Amino acid sequence: MKKISPWAIALVAIGLLLVLFFTYPSDESPTNDAFDELSMQEGQEVHVPEVSYLFGIAMDSFEVINEKVQSGESFGNILLAKGLGYDKIHSVAENFKEVFDVRRIRAGNTYFLFLDHTDSSSTVRYMVYQSNPIDYYVFDFGDSVSVVKGQKEITEITREVSGEINSSLYQTLVDKGASPELTMRLADIYAWSIDFFRIQKGDYFKVIYKEQFIDDSVSVGVGRILAAEFNHGKESFYSFYYSNGEDYYDYFDENGKTLRKAFLKAPLQFSRISSRYNPKRFHPVLKRFKAHLGTDYAAPSGTPIMATADGEVIAAAYTRGNGNYIKIKHNATYTTQYLHMSKFASGMKKGKIVKQGTVIGYVGSTGLATGPHVCYRFWKNGVQVDPLREKLPEAEPIKPSYQADFNSKMELLKKQIDAMPVGLEEQTDEQMTVTFN
Repeated sequence: MKKISPWAIALVAIGLLLVLFFTYPSDESPTNDAFDELSMQEGQEVHVPEVSYLFGIAMDSFEVINEKVQSGESFGNILLAKGLGYDKIHSVAENFKEVFDVRRIRAGNTYFLFLDHTDSSSTVRYMVYQSNPIDYYVFDFGDSVSVVKGQKEITEITREVSGEINSSLYQTLVDKGASPELTMRLADIYAWSIDFFRIQKGDYFKVIYKEQFIDDSVSVGVGRILAAEFNHGKESFYSFYYSNGEDYYDYFDENGKTLRKAFLKAPLQFSRISSRYNPKRFHPVLKRFKAHLGTDYAAPSGTPIMATADGEVIAAAYTRGNGNYIKIKHNATYTTQYLHMSKFASGMKKGKIVKQGTVIGYVGSTGLATGPHVCYRFWKNGVQVDPLREKLPEAEPIKPSYQADFNSKMELLKKQIDAMPVGLEEQTDEQMTVTFN
């Protein structure tokens, strides 16, 4: 009998294995259909349910309660009523005062409670307290108690508005649909160059500014004024905001001169002049002619009074005629005095160093006064003079190293301001988003 070669046996065996492999697929080996199914599943997007977040907290695990602080409620009794242990409330109150003092919680403000239902009872895991529309505080009552301050994202939209003043700046802005807050902002910028107590009918303004929003549609106020023109007495006063992006910023006119002067035009933001500097005024209380060597600004009691320039308080006292008054020495040349205050601002005393714009006291009618006002007195070289007639010194112009950069930015804004018609209703320009950390 002829001997069979081992190679022939091996070839036959391999052939049989191949037949079995393609004819009887193993349960452990996927068929072509199975491979196709797996390929299809891997190629498809797997839908994962979206998780909603509120103040950075995933809401899917909690019941969220939204309430307002009621009159008489405190931080502690809100949480005790929801079953939170006193130990955790005490920990927040004692260990996180630098982040948030729980005594500052105010009626009318909003808070959110995040209740955890993982066990048979509802446990407060987080509380979020909103101190204002932007700022909020997150209290974590987990194993490790913590408090974190947060701020909502702010969207800024550039707006333009202009108008001719026929009654008041405030009313004109309201009529144009702009925020009345612009009144205060413009008064701050032009406090050194325009006396807002003497605005005339026919004066006009043009403003490019940012308005701030949260939650896409809730306005939370006026942001930066980028540029403005205020025409007062047929003379235009331009202002352009400039910053080097770090620590140098201010408002300058079209020539690079700062709008700030060494002295504010007045010690109050808004009021009216009830009596001017007059060497021969008839005194309304003493009923005789007596020199009035100051300027009276009438305003409601409690209106803040500001130092008109940097200086040192050399008197904070009371006399029968002056009532509560403060006197400030600014330098070897200038001294100012503020009379008839209802009270001094906190910390005001002889020797106190104050900055321009610092609130030093509040309007009242102490001393010889017929109604609430501040009598503003001004000395130059030891002699009382009328500050409204003085040519007061100016602050430093823009630094030479920033002049070229300022000019390039100012020219674009000035072209935009000059092209705006007087009487422009509030309009929206570009939109940008910023986050305050």
